[in-house]
Amino acid sequence: MSEDSTGRGRRAAGRRRRTPPKRRRALAVAAWSAAVVLLLGGAGLGYFYFKFNGNLKTVDIDAALGKDRPEDVDNGSMDILVLGSDSRGGANGEYGKDDGGSARSDTAMIVHLYEGHHKASVISIPRDTMAPRPPCATANGKTDPGGQRRQFNEAYTTGGAACAVKTVEKMSGIRMDHYLEVDFTGFKKIIDDLGGVEVTTTKPIKDGASHLDLAAGTNKLNGEQALGLVRTRKSVGDGSDLGRIQLQQAFIKALIKQVKGIGLFDNPKKLLGLADSGTKAITTDKALGDVKSLMGFAQGLQGIDAQDMQMITLPVTPDPRDVDRVVPLANESKLVWDALLADRPIPAEATENSMGDKGSAGKIVQ
Repeated sequence: MSEDSTGRGRRAAGRRRRTPPKRRRALAVAAWSAAVVLLLGGAGLGYFYFKFNGNLKTVDIDAALGKDRPEDVDNGSMDILVLGSDSRGGANGEYGKDDGGSARSDTAMIVHLYEGHHKASVISIPRDTMAPRPPCATANGKTDPGGQRRQFNEAYTTGGAACAVKTVEKMSGIRMDHYLEVDFTGFKKIIDDLGGVEVTTTKPIKDGASHLDLAAGTNKLNGEQALGLVRTRKSVGDGSDLGRIQLQQAFIKALIKQVKGIGLFDNPKKLLGLADSGTKAITTDKALGDVKSLMGFAQGLQGIDAQDMQMITLPVTPDPRDVDRVVPLANESKLVWDALLADRPIPAEATENSMGDKGSAGKIVQ
């Protein structure tokens, strides 16, 4: 699949030639959290290469998908699918009935790094988005036929990481250069090893479902509280998953500010602890599946601060066939994908009519 219906070329994988139940909503945040810690802290870990290299788990996305993918646009940018896995087996069993290790993902973030890697855009895809899903290989060796109307978060359940990547590429026309995934336990451990994350709330947050009770003002959250915050829904904004995404995005910015400000390189013990937890927590694509590759990736991201990130939700509107689902706004979504393909900032008009970026949930955490 070398071109879309407009004849536009698409981008290939690899480096750019010009530039050397309810808690699962937290998982895209967890994956980005792990990435932040690894990428901002990982560049000093060469001595421990073998130890941390052994922690990493990888998925060979390129081998799974073959050539049926968007092609390269050689403009120096990079796109990463950040996804969460919520298997209820093993250490994650406390979050629900043990599922024998099966997993699903209910949120996803496309992280677009602009040429030079000094700025980024992050696009959250709502879990209940109805969109085309291409045929995907399943774990039992069969092929799921997909279809024109499938719920986005079921792609991972159907065919794992490869199917999730393939679905995102079908939606966007953009090739994902890398893949990052993390689970519940890894998220909490990273936050605890970091020493907690400080957030300021503009009003109290009390949510029985997430067991969170925060007073208005400055709060330092441990791993369990941070997990509760990013899964909170009914007590903030309009009570929807879209409001929760806004809360997650605000938390990510608070996390990045903290990681950038605590001086990890001045505290070797904390740095090594975070690196150990981070490499145990994540699954990457094969190209990032060793510490040397992660270190090289890190060096290109250390200049990105919270203010350098544009964060939006994929432009969506209520699904006319199901009030509990959403569908992408065709014109507005095209503005988003076209901007990323051209390595340009996402225009403001892309989100003007989207229900995903309206509401006050994201203003609660500062």
